[in-house]
Amino acid sequence: MLKSGSILALDQGTTSSRAIVFGADLAMRGLAQREFAQFYPASGWVEHEPEDIWRTTVETARQAIAAAGGGARDIAAVGITNQRETCLIWDRRTGRPMHRAIVWQDRRTADMCRALREAGHEPMVTAKTGLLLDPYFSATKIAWLLDQVEGARALAEAGHLAFGTVDTFLIWRLTGGRVHATDATNASRTLLYDIAKGAWDDDLLKLFGVPRPLLPEVRDSNGDYGTTEASILGAAVPILGVAGDQQAATIGQACFSPGMVKATYGTGCFALLNTGDKPVASRNRLLTTVAYQLGGQRTYALEGAIFIAGAAVQWLRDGLKIIASAPESSMLAADADPTQDVVLVPAFVGLGAPYWQPEARGALFGLTRGTGPAEVARAALEAVCFQTRDLLEAMRGDWDSGANSVLRVDGGMAASDWTMQRLADVLDAPVERPVVQETTALGAAWLAGHKAGVWPGADGFGRLWRLDRAFQPALAAAERERIYAGWKRAVDAVLQLSKGAQHL
Repeated sequence: MLKSGSILALDQGTTSSRAIVFGADLAMRGLAQREFAQFYPASGWVEHEPEDIWRTTVETARQAIAAAGGGARDIAAVGITNQRETCLIWDRRTGRPMHRAIVWQDRRTADMCRALREAGHEPMVTAKTGLLLDPYFSATKIAWLLDQVEGARALAEAGHLAFGTVDTFLIWRLTGGRVHATDATNASRTLLYDIAKGAWDDDLLKLFGVPRPLLPEVRDSNGDYGTTEASILGAAVPILGVAGDQQAATIGQACFSPGMVKATYGTGCFALLNTGDKPVASRNRLLTTVAYQLGGQRTYALEGAIFIAGAAVQWLRDGLKIIASAPESSMLAADADPTQDVVLVPAFVGLGAPYWQPEARGALFGLTRGTGPAEVARAALEAVCFQTRDLLEAMRGDWDSGANSVLRVDGGMAASDWTMQRLADVLDAPVERPVVQETTALGAAWLAGHKAGVWPGADGFGRLWRLDRAFQPALAAAERERIYAGWKRAVDAVLQLSKGAQHL
């Protein structure tokens, strides 16, 4: 017998904080969102102000509860999902951060990663973590903070500092500093966690120079993370679910069976393929990661990461100023001259999977005197489709059991019919968009809601997934392969340029 009550999902993302109250029937009862500032202190550097993260999280939580028409006492549990790999360190005694948060997109530690690769450490790192040596992940960010912030390393070794990804920081603040913990999905993104053993690894801590007292306790994704301070939300509410944003979206898309694939289109794009209870080593430079951990049992996934997806639309709006709002990009792309082959490689912060080239930078190819805003907008949206195909082809090459041919999609860009149709055309595969597109928040809510006894288990939750629209491929095979070949040539050119830049 399921209990009554609502679930509050806190979805702390790269450019905004969101909070959604879901009813026992999974319907959204209240939603609030606040954007916050991005800081770019140097080329390739990206930072957030920790107090902005905290302030917008609390504000949206309170607004969503109010919009739901009840109070905090009606909330049975809180679930948290977060931008992964973003790194914070704070003083345990005061709760004050030692520095701005270093964002997952940040590339300042590219030289450190290259030096570790050249020293031959990557095979050991990959064997233990499923990851590659790349600035994307948290460990080199931690090392940078400890070495660059005056006195930080000594304080960390003395046990006075705490490290956390954003989930850990929020848990610490929400519980008044009583709980310093993370879940297995977020731990698996740090380069410090052995995903097969399910534990922080001493060899990795030594390699990156990270003191063990800095680290949080690792718990289940549907674990007990304490209760919120009553003054924050209006009542003490248990925190019963935590997962990194891409894993939470995998859960929200009900991808519980091996072979199921989802892609989330937010600031970046992240595709995950459920591979079951054993980690699968990639032969194509994809990541092996923890999809979720329930009741002490880990489920794994292959993951491909695209650093720039929705961020390319933001660039059209804020950088080039050729659109006033994100939805305009699709309308503009639909008007593009079909005879122009303009290709954008959006390597604004390097290239992710399967290329992993942090020094790469963006480039536009195929420009003519007739090229205008419509062709550039189309190129920006198509780049996301081409990169998704890169990922899915790598996944199919890695997993012998084969990925499902259907791709479930979510995130802001999934709302664009033009982009999703182009995606189906480029992939030559059906693309399914769910009725509830807030799948990241929904996944975190399910973790908490199931733990609280409000929502059903995985099978029952999967049966509640509903299709909004399926996009079927309609592009001729010859044309599909022609435009994809143009993309591959453009990427090759960018990679060659980045190799040259390393030797300047």
